[in-house]
Amino acid sequence: MLHFKWSRLVLVLITYNLILAISHDPEPTERPPSCYPSPCGPNSQCQIIAGQPACSCLTNFQGSPPNCRPECTISAECPSQLACVNQRCQDPCPGSCGLNARCHVLNHVPVCSCQDGYSGDPFTQCSPIPMATERPVPTDPCNPSPCGPNAVCRGHGECQCLPEFIGNPYESCRPECVVSDECSRDRACLRGKCRDPCPGTCGLNARCDIVNHIPVCSCPEGMTGDPFSSCRPMPQGKLFLTLKYCFIRY
Repeated sequence: MLHFKWSRLVLVLITYNLILAISHDPEPTERPPSCYPSPCGPNSQCQIIAGQPACSCLTNFQGSPPNCRPECTISAECPSQLACVNQRCQDPCPGSCGLNARCHVLNHVPVCSCQDGYSGDPFTQCSPIPMATERPVPTDPCNPSPCGPNAVCRGHGECQCLPEFIGNPYESCRPECVVSDECSRDRACLRGKCRDPCPGTCGLNARCDIVNHIPVCSCPEGMTGDPFSSCRPMPQGKLFLTLKYCFIRY
């Protein structure tokens, strides 16, 4: 009789443990910290530091994630003596003027002029003015010229800007543009003219888009390769594996 009672007690304990095991929900598996997809926002980078994602702005960008932005996008965001060049506030003078010319910045725009004692095209080269032994009697209304740099005197002292130059010929004529910010966003300043920067930039079969004066090359959908040299059709097997990989990830 005692043996029977112990058997019943063991059976009850086993049944109770089975019920607890079945009713106990397994603890959910916590997802490990990851930078993919990135929690940092645009113009930022994500790194795993001490087991946690850490966000920081990319080089040459300022602010804090997710609000990282370039130093400037237009020259009006810079001090008046600087211009927005490659999304940074910089001195626009270097490389703008010719030999023996001086440069000063006026409202973000570099203005070139020949140094004292020099004459010529300040955007190309200024040459020393020959020393005259005696001052000639002015009989020609164009001598000395009443015109400003990059302008010519015609007829009865009438000044005109040189071809492809604009401005007031009696003060100073300048190219259509000196920096790309003087052009529309789908154009860039090339050799003093606002032009389409795409021709000759991207490779074979590549697509060119202009973002804030800058040509951006990319391969069309269904193609792969280096958009700066050549794009080629993506092999069907690789395309299938890529789609399968994306399906598994998401």
